[in-house]
Amino acid sequence: MSNFKDKVVYQIYPRSFYDTDGDGFGDLKGITAKLDYLSQLGVDYIWITPFFVSPQRDNGYDIADYREVDPRFGTMADFEELACQAKAHGIGIMLDMVFNHTSTEHQWFKKALAGDEKYQDYYMFVEGEPDSPPTNWVSKFGGNAWQYVPDLKKWYLHLFDVTQADLNWENPAVRQELKDIIRFWKDKGVSGFRFDVINLISKPEILENDYEGDGRRFYTDGPKVHEYLKELVADTGIADMVTVGEMSSTTIDNCIKYSNPAERELSMVFSFHHLKVDYKNGNKWELMPYDKVQLKKLLKDWQENMAKGQGWNAVFWTNHDQPRTISRFGDENKYWKESGKLFAGIIHLMRGTPYVYQGEEIGMLNTHFTDINRYKDVESLNYFKILLDRGKTKAQALEIINERSRDNCRTPMQWDSTRNDGFTTGTPWIEVPEYGKAITVESQINDEDSIWSFYKKLIALRKKYKIISEGEISFNYQVPEDVISYKRSFGNQQLVVYGNLSGESVSVAGVPKISMDNVLIGNYSDAAECFDGTIELRPYEFVAVMI
Repeated sequence: MSNFKDKVVYQIYPRSFYDTDGDGFGDLKGITAKLDYLSQLGVDYIWITPFFVSPQRDNGYDIADYREVDPRFGTMADFEELACQAKAHGIGIMLDMVFNHTSTEHQWFKKALAGDEKYQDYYMFVEGEPDSPPTNWVSKFGGNAWQYVPDLKKWYLHLFDVTQADLNWENPAVRQELKDIIRFWKDKGVSGFRFDVINLISKPEILENDYEGDGRRFYTDGPKVHEYLKELVADTGIADMVTVGEMSSTTIDNCIKYSNPAERELSMVFSFHHLKVDYKNGNKWELMPYDKVQLKKLLKDWQENMAKGQGWNAVFWTNHDQPRTISRFGDENKYWKESGKLFAGIIHLMRGTPYVYQGEEIGMLNTHFTDINRYKDVESLNYFKILLDRGKTKAQALEIINERSRDNCRTPMQWDSTRNDGFTTGTPWIEVPEYGKAITVESQINDEDSIWSFYKKLIALRKKYKIISEGEISFNYQVPEDVISYKRSFGNQQLVVYGNLSGESVSVAGVPKISMDNVLIGNYSDAAECFDGTIELRPYEFVAVMI
């Protein structure tokens, strides 16, 4: 596979990135217009979330035509120009392939509903009675995961929204269709692919009720998933391209198989266990302060064990489905800048390929909307109703949505202090948060002490030092609960990282002598004080030391 270990990927949610025609939606021309910005930041790839024809029930992850650009984002000519200009900037394009399901507006599904048995076999249709779904599996968006079609007297599976019908990967014709889609976009100049919830594509031969959970244990990392991925990669010739799989509720052992180069499946994997450490009793919709001990344990387990098995992680804190990092783990107020830099440093110096989600590099925050009607996300709106049905008050339900909503990362990119933060001259598809004008690219890009400049330095360091891009990693558990510490090793070099996860000063004993000369990067202007093997970490302080 290609060398991706010193690379950094920047994720773009196009509808919220930059609007060039004033219709309130970001577009492909908007990405082209900002390539100089992305090049200045230093990123190597841009991952663009789906811009294909879609009814937008799930903001583009419900695809109705994999080969056409949705008019709200522009034209195929616009994409071809973007691909050309990105190449000139030395930036590769990674497209998002949603191959677990299609929109029910897709022609395949429409033909299935019309009675075409060929296309019914493209999906997970099961005969049955209207009051007896095939299983009790729960959709990830709430409710039963099966929908009945009276005219067909059949149920179809939708692990996500009811308008997102799961494809039947057992059918070789389906796999061939998906391979042709990959080849189509390769011919358009795409240099990488991100595969959405790809570890859910292989369903069990025997469908069973789940009396212990919501059904995911039966279809996650399914029986033929590795076989299917090997086939897809081999037959489309993408083994030497950068590929990443989104893995839902997965395991380390499976992720080693997905990403070990010898397996010829994927370059790297996204896993999400570390982003569930604030789920009370494992429930996304119940709030609690995040568990720092559990976070450190999960990072240690995934980093060290993936390294032992020659797997590779995509390392990240946030994306289009997650809350903003500072709002979730840091301090939005007094230590906004320090905590923003801290969490950037922790991820970027780890073993793996860092992903930066748009706006993360300037420290954007959660929406803090005061009215549920300001939200657009189907999951958020569904769960607001579910929370009310479970006895929550409107205020309690809104508080939970404010913390968990996927719209937290979907508000417009904050470019400058003009109207709508420079995102659009029209009415944005979703409102700009009220704090917006205080946090912009314009206010940070020329400030050497800004969060933006810190990200730029981290990206440059990965390219400069092999100890960051290729070194081994081991975690130090002999530190206070509020501190995360790990060591990178490469040859005779060692790099030690310390991060204070709290808003209070913390002392850490047993550390090497630290001076300005051996601090590779830190988020305070001066070096942390270190006396007789003890370092005093200030609130949310981050420091990386070469020893």
